[in-house]
Amino acid sequence: MKKTSIAALTVLVTFFFIACGGSSSTADKPATGDTAATGTAPKSDDKAGVGKFKNVEIADQIDEGMVATGQKVFDVKCMACHKLTDEKLVGPGWKGVTSRRTPEWILNFATNTEEMLNKDATAMSLLEICLVKMPNQNLADEEARGVLEFMRKNDVAK
Repeated sequence: MKKTSIAALTVLVTFFFIACGGSSSTADKPATGDTAATGTAPKSDDKAGVGKFKNVEIADQIDEGMVATGQKVFDVKCMACHKLTDEKLVGPGWKGVTSRRTPEWILNFATNTEEMLNKDATAMSLLEICLVKMPNQNLADEEARGVLEFMRKNDVAK
């Protein structure tokens, strides 16, 4: 009976790590040259990443309505793998992410995850460290923008 329980727990933990991917907060610089994981050179090292978001206007003041949307998304789709501190869970902690990444990059990664992991140098370098792909959460643009605003509020919270 104990062997069955241990095996079941091992499978569950393995599934959890595979299902919830992300990146490590320790790798903040884009990769250069060939990537070890794919053997191909990164296709983009644009600070905006790969996707439709090219120029995102961010107000100085945090929009609490968007924060509420982002908090709901985080609670349902993000908190199983990410903490609001700098501590890594499965994916990286979110503390300071808005100072390390552009709004465009964050929104492109949230809404265009697979392509970012395949073509963006920064995302590829983070994947090499984490070794687990973040799954596509199928976020609508409004949800992703709310998550960004939630991240911004988290970064200014004391």
